[in-house]
This record gives sequence, C-alpha cells and structure tokens, in this order.
Amino acid sequence: MNKDQVVGKIKDLAGEAQAGVGKAINSPGQVAKGKALEAEGEIQKKAGDVKEAVKDAADAAKKRL
Repeated sequence: MNKDQVVGKIKDLAGEAQAGVGKAINSPGQVAKGKALEAEGEIQKKAGDVKEAVKDAADAAKKRL
C-alpha cells in the first residue's frame, strides 16, 4: 500500500461524511463539495493502484533476470 492509496481512501471517506452531513442539513452545496472530495479520493486511490501495479511488475521482472 502506498501513500496515494491511503490519502485517497481518507479523502473518499471524508467526502462521504461531508455529503452525508450536507444531506442531513439539506445543504446542496455541502453535498456537492462532499461528492467532489469523494471523486478526488477515488482518482488518487486509482493512481496509487497504478503505481503499485507498476512497482509489482518491476519487482517481478527483476526476479526473472
């Protein structure tokens, strides 16, 4: 697990919480901000997943040499 995966998950969870609070207080602006933060977190998690896959592939290639 790398930094992007961890930070992305934190942003995703924070966005979910913010959107939930926005729904609870009937604030469309807060819901939108929460959804945007969720999306940012998802993107960062995916970037971390790609980095991890590249690292794993490089490690596997080194072992074959």
